[in-house]
Amino acid sequence: MNKLSTYLLIFCCAPWAFSQAGHIMQGAGAVNMSMGGAATAQPLDISGTLHWNPAAITAFDRDQLRLDIGLFFSAPELSSTVPEMDGNGQPTGNFFSGVTQDERGVSPLPALSFVTNSEDGKHHFGVSAIGISGFGVTFPESTTNPINMPQSMGGFGRVESDYSLLQFGLAYAYKLSDQFSIGIQPTFDFATLELWPNPTASPIPGVGYPRTDKATAFGFGGQVGLFFDSGSGFKVGTSYKTVQRFGDFEFNNTYLDNSESTSTFNMDYPAIWSLGLGYSKGYLDLALDYRLVDYANTDGFKTKGWTPTATVAGFGWKNISIISAGLQYKYFRGVPIRLGYTYSSNPISSDMAFFNIPATAIIKNAFQLGVGLEAGEHFQLDGVFHMGFSGGDTSGPIYNPMLIGTYPPYGGVPGSEVSYKMTTSMVMIGAQYKW
Repeated sequence: MNKLSTYLLIFCCAPWAFSQAGHIMQGAGAVNMSMGGAATAQPLDISGTLHWNPAAITAFDRDQLRLDIGLFFSAPELSSTVPEMDGNGQPTGNFFSGVTQDERGVSPLPALSFVTNSEDGKHHFGVSAIGISGFGVTFPESTTNPINMPQSMGGFGRVESDYSLLQFGLAYAYKLSDQFSIGIQPTFDFATLELWPNPTASPIPGVGYPRTDKATAFGFGGQVGLFFDSGSGFKVGTSYKTVQRFGDFEFNNTYLDNSESTSTFNMDYPAIWSLGLGYSKGYLDLALDYRLVDYANTDGFKTKGWTPTATVAGFGWKNISIISAGLQYKYFRGVPIRLGYTYSSNPISSDMAFFNIPATAIIKNAFQLGVGLEAGEHFQLDGVFHMGFSGGDTSGPIYNPMLIGTYPPYGGVPGSEVSYKMTTSMVMIGAQYKW
């Protein structure tokens, strides 16, 4: 099987494993997740509101503290096919295929938020710390799947990634009138990333790509928003979250022969424009959001393909659209019931599938069911269950930079294919206290 090394030379593991829309979590906190992530014009809880539209925190007239924690499960599946070669390195006409299941397990998702306001009700303030992106994927070494075969046999062995992004926000909103509010929120970010193998480092011939330690990076950005409440049930909101600009991840790399090197990689968080509609009447609260995520102009995503040293230039993601919809039904006193749906387009085209092998959590359709329990005037508990589906495979050819001259632009291996699909599930609970 070491003949496969002719074709399986380069493996690029992009760092996204369980996020919902690209590498963006669809919501923040149990209430917002149960509404499909829609909150730009329907402020039902402080975590979702601070995350999507700081102007809408003017809807809360009491001091509130909220804590949410989620447990996220994913079930990615990685498949690959390559042509078998004879002793002279020529295709035999037969193909070797296999499938690998992920062994990652559970990942935590936290959210902590607080809002307060001035005595006259015009000035509102918020503080938040929310896990807005996080993932991990573990595809074990395999002798039955070409991609995951040991490096000595021409594959890449174990494929593992671990990423987290925690965002801190300081929000201020001003109520211009009983109906109209504006808001602003500086944001500060902390991210960690560990990769195995690491495609940002140059491979050593006969050894391959190295494994990294866990690298950290700090980022910053901001968000502005507008919120209009007609007073008759209809609400409109919009917000713009700027690019979160990060410093470089600085990796210390260790190869299989125990040699070492360093490398850097810059990966920002994309700008997001949101537009929302809300309606509240009687027992019903309805929410609908549209988001445009600007991957095409974000460092780490806008470039694609190889560098001259066989490292990854970037992951070549397209802009995506996200639609979030939610319904809250409050007929049962103190026990609101919520339904949510989220749709996301796929940022990965077929010609970029190989460069994003661990990006298995491209969830096209997600469904949520949530419930709340009001325990007196001050305390509330909330829970949500989520299921997500990729809606089919993301697939494309396997690339080899040594074949670029023969099969431009990326050196596609004739007859090869890599594909991935997955489902996700999550349980999240939250607690809220009002003064």
